[in-house]
Formats: sequence, structure tokens, C-alpha cells
Amino acid sequence: MPTSRRIIFIPLALTGAVLLLFAAYTWISLHWSYSNGERAGYMQKFSKKGWLCKTWEGELLLTTVPGAVPEKFIFTVRDDAVAQQLLANAGNRVVLTYAQHKGVPTSCLGETEYFIEKVQVVQ
Repeated sequence: MPTSRRIIFIPLALTGAVLLLFAAYTWISLHWSYSNGERAGYMQKFSKKGWLCKTWEGELLLTTVPGAVPEKFIFTVRDDAVAQQLLANAGNRVVLTYAQHKGVPTSCLGETEYFIEKVQVVQ
């Protein structure tokens, strides 16, 4: 291979390899959950946020005992159908099924590491 072609090929190959590794890491971090669980409480806040990448972000107030200070559970929703369910039940008591994804590389995919997968309304 001539020297001038190597000067162009090597940086392009390295850039391609870095982009491929970044894409693989992102895919793994979004499809392999660290933990799964449920949280129950009252939906306090839910909105679509972001300058360039819009994501659904929300807050759930977890109440343990009446009169106690509630803890906030901050979460992200990627599925529009789940987001519509949450919008319809703002202020109601809900049970959220979540998957925790640690190490997601950018906030464009969600501001938190807790991604909601299912919503159940508690009557």
C-alpha cells in the first residue's frame, strides 16, 4: 500500500473502530439491565425534556407511612405508549415496573438510569 493511502486509511480505520466500540457499548448498556423491580407511589411530575434529544422524565413520590417525608424516585420513559399511560394518570397512585441500566453513555437516551417498562394504576 502506498504511503499516502496509509496516511488516510489508518486514521479512518481507527475512527471507525472507536465508533463501532461506542455503538456496541451503548447497545449493551441499553439492553442489559443491572436490576429490575417495582416502585409504588404517587406520580408527581412527568414531562418531555431536553434541548436536542427529547426524553420523558418523571418523579414518583414513595410513601411508606402516613405523615412521613416521601422519597422521590426519578425515572425515564422511552416507550411512548407507557408515557401516554403515565400522562393519563398524573397525581394518581401507580406501580411502576422498571429496569436499571447503569453506564448509559449519554443523556440523550435518558437522564436517569431507571427506565420504566410497565405502569399499573392502583385504585
